[in-house]
Amino acid sequence: MRDDFPEIRYADADGVAIAYCVRGDGPIDLVRVPDVMSSILVSVVDPWADAYNDRLAEFSRLIRLDRRGLGMSDPLVSGDVPPLEQQVDDVLAVMDAVGVRSAALQGGGDGAQVALLFAATHPDRVSVLVLNSAWARAFRGPGYPFGSDPAFREQRGMRMRSNWGDVDRPWGLESFAPSRRHDPSFPQLLARRQQVSACPAAASAVYFNEGNDVREVLPLVQAPTLLLCPADSHPDTEALQLLDHAQFLVDHIPNARLATFPGMDSYLGANTPERAALIQEFLTGAPPASASDRVLASVLFTDIVSSTEQLAQLGDQAWRFTLDRHDTMLRTNLERFQGREISSAGDGFFAVFDGPARAVRCAQAIAEGARALGIDVRAGVHVGECEVRGDDLTGIAVHIGARVCELAQPGEVLTTSTVRDLVAGSGIAFAERGRTTLRGIPGEWAVLTAEG
Repeated sequence: MRDDFPEIRYADADGVAIAYCVRGDGPIDLVRVPDVMSSILVSVVDPWADAYNDRLAEFSRLIRLDRRGLGMSDPLVSGDVPPLEQQVDDVLAVMDAVGVRSAALQGGGDGAQVALLFAATHPDRVSVLVLNSAWARAFRGPGYPFGSDPAFREQRGMRMRSNWGDVDRPWGLESFAPSRRHDPSFPQLLARRQQVSACPAAASAVYFNEGNDVREVLPLVQAPTLLLCPADSHPDTEALQLLDHAQFLVDHIPNARLATFPGMDSYLGANTPERAALIQEFLTGAPPASASDRVLASVLFTDIVSSTEQLAQLGDQAWRFTLDRHDTMLRTNLERFQGREISSAGDGFFAVFDGPARAVRCAQAIAEGARALGIDVRAGVHVGECEVRGDDLTGIAVHIGARVCELAQPGEVLTTSTVRDLVAGSGIAFAERGRTTLRGIPGEWAVLTAEG
């Protein structure tokens, strides 16, 4: 998660301010056509989304906007959801404000319907289309046997309004990202994503407006089109049958192809790196240059405090015995909290976890175990995107974790604000340590002590 706030600008769309921001300076202009849950501020509250945007911005100039009535764009005066044609005009206003004549359009969900209509009505402004978890219409109907059962529309819409942004059980908790449903931090993270995107009334209004049907415009789409979709179907009988929707679009758009990614996640989840790689290859004609994989990981660094002084005091043999006991205790706790040791050097360890709460709990157990051995350990925990290279992890997130460890006091578990935000609801308490610079890392970082 970034500590800096996106640079928000506004485009004028017939007197309505449409919020947008730009990330990256690549040779390809990529415009994200928003759905109801993809506001600009999502990247501030969700590090998965932030990492995904970073990947796209490596090879493009990524332009994101908020739909009128949602996010940071002007609210709707009437309360009515803007028609697709109006949303197309809003995207045009943003492109004109940025100075983009032709761009690749990326849209998902109901945002894909806007992108499809845009491509059909303004073919000279669209170079390619990338549609993720898209549909021509959301509900089943004559000649269209896919999607949600219309009989459940009212019921699901009411549930959406009741659960939208709920920190305990937000809308779509079980279906958006099944790979993340066992992560204790995911419910609040998903709730925050919804909260910064739309209020419950606006979100449910968008849902009830999903009677749009763009089947008639599909043959008019001239731009090469990539349909992205999870490879596996969700078992929920009320789910959207995304693979069937995608195949229908491929069959009816003249120059379209389908690419699937592993799993069932339609929301950013375990398949995020594969999705970004498919987009990059489609837009640039080449796969990512790096052969490494990227993953969102919780990194833990530990270090024995004043080890040189203790070596001088105890002598080589006694200190070696203490180090052996320390290493055994630390590795026992790594196994207990499902961590994986990456490396050790001298009296320091680097380990990785698939959840930040486990990383913090493990660090606290290590600090307590060290005190029982008569030594003090400092620890640093951070969450961020890392590159997997064989058995090793690299990347800026690794360096941040190491620098945070350097700042920790004896017996202290120090974390970044990213960790704090992701473990909300876990019972771990934090005390602010203020903002500071990290050696070799740009900008200032908020750091906190994990206490409970």
